[in-house]
Amino acid sequence: MSDNSFKTPNVLTIAGSDSGGGAGIQADLKTFSALGVYGASVITALTAQNTKTVAGIYPVTPDFVTLQLETVFSDIDIAVVKTGMLGSADMVEAVVAFLSGVDTLKLVVDPVMISKSGNALLSPDAVAVLIDKLMPLTYVITPNLPEAAALLGEDEPDSVAGMREMALRLHALGVQNVLLKGGHLNGGYSPDILFDGTRLTEFPSTRIVAENTHGTGCTLASAVTAYLAQGLPIAEAVGKAKEYITAAIKAADQLNVGAGHGPVNHFHNIW
Repeated sequence: MSDNSFKTPNVLTIAGSDSGGGAGIQADLKTFSALGVYGASVITALTAQNTKTVAGIYPVTPDFVTLQLETVFSDIDIAVVKTGMLGSADMVEAVVAFLSGVDTLKLVVDPVMISKSGNALLSPDAVAVLIDKLMPLTYVITPNLPEAAALLGEDEPDSVAGMREMALRLHALGVQNVLLKGGHLNGGYSPDILFDGTRLTEFPSTRIVAENTHGTGCTLASAVTAYLAQGLPIAEAVGKAKEYITAAIKAADQLNVGAGHGPVNHFHNIW
């Protein structure tokens, strides 16, 4: 007999659309579905992209993003919000203006700055707004090493010890938790570091040599979002999200999507 008292959590992604389906809104919604939460979406930009290139980006106006937010929240009980590509300072300002009025907000911020093909996805003036206004609202931020270096205005670390120190400096910017991703670290070891303000937790990981890794950052942040919505504490949510993304990367070659850097297999645990 099913337990009718259980209600599937609702989560929201605020991000750009990836027409190739591997990252952004599409990756977020696939991850939410694979992990058993209901995903709503607010789209900040349309992109024309495939596995080889981003041919164009068409931003949505901040006013329309605000309208999407107002409409979703007026009807749907959202447990956790995740942000991805925001693009401009005006967009970050609009998101902050709305989210600052949300009671009991639990916010996961993936500070999307540069695409794998080298396209800038967050303007320089937007970085300051993100630091000053969005980060103080943030429950957990999930930068990779280049993003973390840009946020702090310093060079990328070249060691795990340097990552630990960087996680502490990121935390000092006002977020509750920092998940610093080590995928850009040189060598075969690429751990992630979680700092919750008190304790540093290292999630060990051996580098997976793979061609199809498009959308890994979006997917990991979305998996953390899903597990937080299910009530897991941050360290457990991150640990399970790491397991999910690792398996999704290993199963990526089961897909046959494009001739460039293809997506991970979000539904490896279902198909």
